[in-house]
Amino acid sequence: MDGPEPDRWSAVADVWDELWGRFAEPAWAVVLEAAGVGAGSRVLDVGCGSGNFLAFAAAAGAEVAGVDPAPHMVRLARARVPGADIREGTAEPLPWPDGTFDLVTAFNALQFAEDTFDALAEFGRVARPAGLVAIVNWAEAARNDLDTIEAAVAAAAGEEVRPGGELREPGGLEGVLREAGFEVVAAGLVEVPWAVADDETLVRGVLMGEDDEGIAAAAPAVVAAAEPFRTADGGYRTVNAFRFAVGRTPAA
Repeated sequence: MDGPEPDRWSAVADVWDELWGRFAEPAWAVVLEAAGVGAGSRVLDVGCGSGNFLAFAAAAGAEVAGVDPAPHMVRLARARVPGADIREGTAEPLPWPDGTFDLVTAFNALQFAEDTFDALAEFGRVARPAGLVAIVNWAEAARNDLDTIEAAVAAAAGEEVRPGGELREPGGLEGVLREAGFEVVAAGLVEVPWAVADDETLVRGVLMGEDDEGIAAAAPAVVAAAEPFRTADGGYRTVNAFRFAVGRTPAA
């Protein structure tokens, strides 16, 4: 499912949490290590979804906060991380004072901002002087098995796949951070597998957000496209990749 619509994301929040909530964990670990997050680090996750990253960072000792525009995502996040400062809202503006956080993160969320650079300016504002901002997005389509499946489904429906955008391309994240005034201190590529147990779970994950009629129509194309990724036990395992970049705010 694409797009930033809060009501649509609220409607699929439970399924997203079940099937995708921990998907980005390999990238979470890389970002926390690159940012030196530990006991007492103040971390804000923008577009926090159901709070899985917040729980991961809290387990590493961080004091976490989150914001998401989808009300049911916020409810799930608050239940997952009781006592954390989790608010309903968007990146523009962020509802915290200047210099509140040591690290501000956005996992597959920056592309939903009304304006990329306005959002990055807000990330930098709520980060402390010489604090960090970490952006993580899907890598280019050629590195993602899931893109192969989605392209086949689109072709079966007679639709065109939308361009991925510059944030997915090599150097794209570093470029927007530098243009926004950050010093890039770390960047790279992280392998992110996605595995499901059976056809039904595969279809629910790939077609999340579609109505029953749409799912029934597209399910055969999903299963056919995923055949190269079928495992011996009847499930599926796709290999995908995220790009990440960490930027430092000015010291003063």
